[in-house]
Amino acid sequence: MSIADSLLVATDELVHELRVLDFGPPVTHVYNPLVYAARSHEQYVRQFGNSTKQVLFMGMNPGPWGMAQTGVPFGEIPAARDWMGIEEPVDKPAPEHPKRPVEGFACTRSEVSGRRLWGYFAEKFGTPQQFFSSHYVVNYCPLVWMEESGRNRTPDKLPASEMDPVRTACDTYVARHLELLEPAFLIGVGAYAEGRLSAIAEAIGYDATIGRILHPSPASPAANRDWAGAAEKQLEKLGIG
Repeated sequence: MSIADSLLVATDELVHELRVLDFGPPVTHVYNPLVYAARSHEQYVRQFGNSTKQVLFMGMNPGPWGMAQTGVPFGEIPAARDWMGIEEPVDKPAPEHPKRPVEGFACTRSEVSGRRLWGYFAEKFGTPQQFFSSHYVVNYCPLVWMEESGRNRTPDKLPASEMDPVRTACDTYVARHLELLEPAFLIGVGAYAEGRLSAIAEAIGYDATIGRILHPSPASPAANRDWAGAAEKQLEKLGIG
């Protein structure tokens, strides 16, 4: 079985584990783009995840205008469609939040985090083939939790009783990525992702250099001051040129 096939098996197992979970108020809607955007996610994995990597970047969970629309981690639509060449039909989540519609690749909203992250990689590496020859990007958790107002609720804000089974499933999913991709560097996009990478690596006895880059979210004042320059310095300090 190829690396990409094995990653997709792990994805199916994750979807199965998460499908049966329930979440209470204030969460009213839960999206899983690995289900309704499965075709574009599969293209991403098959096109770019079929070889071992030197560096694995990991985010926390999908943004509403990025992976929630495209199924691609940090999936800013121009980056996924125009740079990576990914554009597959995307179905609707059920139920769909009226304030967070899923329009797939027809969505005109911009995912700032994805624009910054993929824009930095595109400028640094030029082509996706050059970047993905030794790098890969995955999200720790594929779920998007929303409140009645449409407000996003991040995993760190969920009660432990609800998050524990999510964490168990997602830890297994990421551990499989480490086993298959064999990265020497594990880089969290933000502190939460770095913490999960450290915990997973320790649990399975995986030896790697672990660090993080500043999350590119516009909600972070530091990220709004030359995020690419800050990320570049952090990577250089970790020994990633």
